[in-house]
Amino acid sequence: MSNLFNFKQKPLKQRFLLILGLITFICFLGLGLMIMFWDKLPLNISNSQKYVFGSIIIIYAVIRFSRLFRKDETE
Repeated sequence: MSNLFNFKQKPLKQRFLLILGLITFICFLGLGLMIMFWDKLPLNISNSQKYVFGSIIIIYAVIRFSRLFRKDETE
């Protein structure tokens, strides 16, 4: 039972960077979804371009999110 809770607490800098990375992921994900689905957003581009641009931003957010935890596992 003690092995389940036997983990090393991260230093303050790593915890701060983890929280900052999560906030960045949520912001990029929200931005991508806003571009794709918010009709009142004043962008003068077609719907297909909105979907492509929003998808690129969401893919970027997922890549950043995966890199955040991949770096964590190597330490």
